Amino acid sequence: MGRRIAVVLFNLGGPDKPASVQPFLQNLFRDPAIIRAPLPLRWFLARLISRTRASAVIKNYAMMDAGGGSPLLRETEVQAKALEAELAKRLPDDQVKCFIAMRYWHPFTEEAAAEVKRWRADGVVLLPLYPQFSTTTTGSSLEAWKKAFNGAAKTVCCFPFEENFVSAHVDRILEAHKRAGAPEQVTLLLSAHGLPEQVVRDGDPYQWQCETLAEMIAGRVPAHWEVIPCYQSRVGPLKWIGPATEAEVERAAKAKKHILIAPIAFVSEHIETLVELGEEYRLIAEADGAASYTRVEALGTHPGFIHTLAQETLAALDMNEKIRSCAGGRLCPSGWTGCPHVVTHQKAGERVKELAG
Repeated sequence: MGRRIAVVLFNLGGPDKPASVQPFLQNLFRDPAIIRAPLPLRWFLARLISRTRASAVIKNYAMMDAGGGSPLLRETEVQAKALEAELAKRLPDDQVKCFIAMRYWHPFTEEAAAEVKRWRADGVVLLPLYPQFSTTTTGSSLEAWKKAFNGAAKTVCCFPFEENFVSAHVDRILEAHKRAGAPEQVTLLLSAHGLPEQVVRDGDPYQWQCETLAEMIAGRVPAHWEVIPCYQSRVGPLKWIGPATEAEVERAAKAKKHILIAPIAFVSEHIETLVELGEEYRLIAEADGAASYTRVEALGTHPGFIHTLAQETLAALDMNEKIRSCAGGRLCPSGWTGCPHVVTHQKAGERVKELAG
């Protein structure tokens, strides 16, 4: 009899209908990893932001789906099935099941943890669908998991430089370029969700991982393309990392470039890819005279991406450590103190001191 292996896929989550939008936003903005303010103020801000933004967000969800909900859960379910099928080929003697743990809407992390407990898994692998590590995404999901599940688990923290993952991005980009008629004067915008600058100053490695990935992609597309990493989805009054995707679209459009825009931190289609990249920035590009504007599809179930997820799962199962990156151990340079390997080693050291008395 083989092992029962649970693979827990972390993702953001999204409202399933218009009535869910405001509570979804409230869950998002009251997370201390998102708004770093004392509890009473954070909850007040979460209520305020969710109320003021809900009507506009509802309209955006209506653009994607007749039911007014997010496609993210459906997309994640398809990815989960593809990963299960791939792992079944590689682990024929074991039973592998994927569980979806959404951070801000159903199925919540707590629901996934309860399912894993009921399934009585022999081994658990925590696998984020956030390719780059950030304290605001994977870090927050790991904290929620620790509160919901007290069993052992192996964790994949990030995989931004895994060979098949990078190749899958390049494949999607070149497919989109061909679809656009293979133009010559190309600006390739590699867009990721932004972060407040303060989060990065506090040691979060997300921006470094995004921009290093962008360099790797730039080395595999035609050398005469202009390739720019940029950041979208700014919210609130704080200063965010840049350059802003919207500003780069405007600049390239005024230069009469053929714009290709690709999501490098989103692996599933949802509001940021379908509406923000697909519609809102397209209108800016057209208004400012872009030669063309082509959105590159998210990775979805691209074989290279599913291969990446399978490889990272297998490597996690075989390791003695509790956490790994696509480099095996720590991926980030020493200056990035928000790296989860730093946190893990600090806690291990504290535990050793505690046991030593």
